[in-house]
Amino acid sequence: MIDSHQHFWIYDQVRHSWIPDEYAAIRRNFLPEDLAPVLLENQVAGCIAVQADQTLAETDFLLGLAAENPIILGVVGWVDLRGNQLEKELEYYSSFPLLKGFRHILQGERERDAFLRPDFKAGLALLEKYGFSYDILVHADQLQYVPDLLAAFPGLSFVLDHLGKPAIASGEISSWKKDMQAIAAYDNVSCKVSGMVTEADLNNWKPADLSPYLDTAAELFGMNRLMYGSDWPVCLAAGSYAAVKNVVSNYFGAFSDAEQYAFFSGNVSAFYKL
Repeated sequence: MIDSHQHFWIYDQVRHSWIPDEYAAIRRNFLPEDLAPVLLENQVAGCIAVQADQTLAETDFLLGLAAENPIILGVVGWVDLRGNQLEKELEYYSSFPLLKGFRHILQGERERDAFLRPDFKAGLALLEKYGFSYDILVHADQLQYVPDLLAAFPGLSFVLDHLGKPAIASGEISSWKKDMQAIAAYDNVSCKVSGMVTEADLNNWKPADLSPYLDTAAELFGMNRLMYGSDWPVCLAAGSYAAVKNVVSNYFGAFSDAEQYAFFSGNVSAFYKL
């Protein structure tokens, strides 16, 4: 098994001010030595480390950790896709085999369709040129704009983080499902089954709350475009690593061995070229 989505950080009150009070449990350092025993206990062989801070220093930090810790199989970093030094930076980062792709925290942008602006799209075109993938991090209200992004870059490999952050706590599913249908129609996008528990009721969620969203993801994307992700340590705000993994292990336990292998290992390996 491979975990397609988790984070490391040395906690800083200013840099990590995005962590709300209800997530107070994760206001501390989280490093590979913290994750390694958790992965071992849960029979997970390795992970993809994803950026949580929008600086080049964050990308370098994750690459440094990856160089020293074999549990990190790949890195999704950050680079300024709208910057005038982008091609030079991508040329530099192309020399790091463990750097697989990039992400921008689009969910925090004031302009909800910022990724359709010409300067952002110019940056994505360079990612495609250099063979990197792109993780799409948006809230559910931004999903309506994603199909236009996918259509503009048929040769770029995209993955939607956290199922597009549906409003699980309120039980809203119809508008999210409609948007996800439009997104899944494009074969250049995959979807991470991650981040669900923190979109649910943090203290009272149960597996049944997540099942309708899992049903939809499996129906729309099929088992060749879904990948398991824990969103550790963010998930710890709503439960343990094992609790999160057990939800999907139990749900997909009814699927074939080949489908389970694809979900827990094969798809992430192929997408990030591990």
